[in-house]
Amino acid sequence: MEFDVVIVGAGPAGLSTACKLLQLAQEKNQELSVCVVEKGSEVGAHILSGAILEPTALNELFPDWQAMGAPLTTPVSKDEMHMLRSPESGIAMPGLLIPKPMHNEGNYIVSLGNVCRWLAEQAENLGAEVFPGFAAAEVLYHADGSVKGIATGDMGVGADGQPKDGYMPGMELHAKYTIFSEGCRGHLGKQLIDKFKLDTDTVSQHYGIGIKELWDIPSDQHQPGLVLHGSGWPLTGGASGGWFLYHGDNQQVVVGLIIDLNYDNPHLSPFDEFQRLKHHPVLKQHLQGGSRVSYGARAVEKGGLFALPRMSMPGALLIGCDAGTMNFSKIKGSHTAMKSGMLAAETVFAELTSSGEGGKLLPLDDNFKASWLYDELYRARNFGAAMHKFGTWFGGMFNWIEQNIFAGKLPINLKDDSADYAQMQPADKMPKIDYPKPDGVISFDKLSSVFLSGTNHEEDQPCHLVLQDDSLPLGINLANWDEPAQRYCPAGVYEIIADESGAPQFQINGQNCLHCKTCDIKDPSQNITWVVPEGAGGPNYPNM
Repeated sequence: MEFDVVIVGAGPAGLSTACKLLQLAQEKNQELSVCVVEKGSEVGAHILSGAILEPTALNELFPDWQAMGAPLTTPVSKDEMHMLRSPESGIAMPGLLIPKPMHNEGNYIVSLGNVCRWLAEQAENLGAEVFPGFAAAEVLYHADGSVKGIATGDMGVGADGQPKDGYMPGMELHAKYTIFSEGCRGHLGKQLIDKFKLDTDTVSQHYGIGIKELWDIPSDQHQPGLVLHGSGWPLTGGASGGWFLYHGDNQQVVVGLIIDLNYDNPHLSPFDEFQRLKHHPVLKQHLQGGSRVSYGARAVEKGGLFALPRMSMPGALLIGCDAGTMNFSKIKGSHTAMKSGMLAAETVFAELTSSGEGGKLLPLDDNFKASWLYDELYRARNFGAAMHKFGTWFGGMFNWIEQNIFAGKLPINLKDDSADYAQMQPADKMPKIDYPKPDGVISFDKLSSVFLSGTNHEEDQPCHLVLQDDSLPLGINLANWDEPAQRYCPAGVYEIIADESGAPQFQINGQNCLHCKTCDIKDPSQNITWVVPEGAGGPNYPNM
């Protein structure tokens, strides 16, 4: 199938690209064919974010979004920041001590999944073709090496690699330009960065694992617009990160924890850290008497400007979280992803209207540097590295000084080029962590959590978690790090079990996979590659 533009991923970046492209085409009275492929069963099924949305990019894309019924109905009414010191104590931080980018006046508590569903409606109304349930499995190239498009994955292939009844081969989607907006640690984006050396002259990208739950709470506890952020306990020693709790609409609260994936203790379990966090009185008071209705997890990239690869290659562009445009100083990536998509649309449209040709190397990186998006990421460039180098307290002090006094333009560049996976220390040299058993009221086990994510995969299909060397999990990882995949995965995908003789075996429960990408990032041997399963497989998030 031939299109002018193919967009991979129906997240905020990809859908904003589609909308802006077709807006420009309407303004110029030009015909433009735009296709969006999405691996989730529906648009929004794989979208997970906090989320507080800064409407900067949305105001540009759809100035009358309120009249159009965009699902931004809960403005932030109150902002709190807490530093937890122990399982029972904490300090409420005065607003004056919080870096300016972390304030949320004028922002909205949203379900990013619902925002994407709404953006997809707008894209379709403008003329885009949106195809959920189709996973982009392969990049296609012209003979000259420029990107030609993508191929979707075959459907109905058994675990043995042979076609089953109902087999359907994948489709080739050819385009003058292909936009990759797969989200953090995109499967194809990762290949493109390597093939075109897009990360030359950058520092290592840094990541966090974000774990989130959605709760229904009693009406007398509900405070629409209340926002809580915090850090500190239970993350101690070599672990860092932060938590969030937002009162949204419909008597619901979202609660979550982001753990930096540069932690050094292989015994740490992000899932269990989150479960015990919820028992802290600062958080528990908002959940008590409520019921958990959804669960999910997703990696976030937080390396910032110095880790950002080039976004243009012949015939293709890399945008949004696939590139790493999140502003970590704001803990927000949706408005930056949307703006990157809008810049991509303007860049592609200018080329299509001037020459009509495809396959070129487009000036997206130059256009990015001339935009407010670059300025915003530049002002935030030191934020994450300061926390890594100086720790929570001193890093926080540096960030307050830079952001509140120098508006992000202190003449210092801090860089952290240490890869997250390489920070893991030997298991026998790190303290074990005794996690409390879940009580089934505030804290829960992994399997019941995965059930609430709606995750489903066709069981008889090739495993989408590919080991480069089958011997490493037991031969290297178990011996050195007590195979940390058992713990860093928030869905119980990886297990060490005993066979009939009592010998350990490494088992992959691919059906549980939430598509969070943590294994692809954190495995200390860099032995696991996440590839797309059959289209429509994975979580089915309602309004996460």
